[in-house]
Amino acid sequence: MAHGIVNLSTSTFDETVSGADAPVVVDFWAEWCGPCKKIAPILEEMAGELGDDAVIAKLNVDDNPDIAMRYNVMSIPTLLVFHGGEVRKRLVGAKGKAQLLQELDEFLPSSR
Repeated sequence: MAHGIVNLSTSTFDETVSGADAPVVVDFWAEWCGPCKKIAPILEEMAGELGDDAVIAKLNVDDNPDIAMRYNVMSIPTLLVFHGGEVRKRLVGAKGKAQLLQELDEFLPSSR
């Protein structure tokens, strides 16, 4: 997997989420969303640091409203953590890096 943010669309979403061995954190965002822009560099940094331990992905809700509706994403940013193709955790709102890493801790290898 690439060590950066994966941009998802309707056509790549299911394959990426269900095909990954590692947890997949999907950031539901939009261009006009201020808090989304605030957490973007944090997620970029985490993608580089986590490497193969997790996949950090983004899905633009304006371009892919069907996926946002499927997962009941009502406000953005919303981060959904998928593991084994299933939603395991939902985080709504912009959070700091330390808080995000703490929220993801249960999905990451304990050797970190």
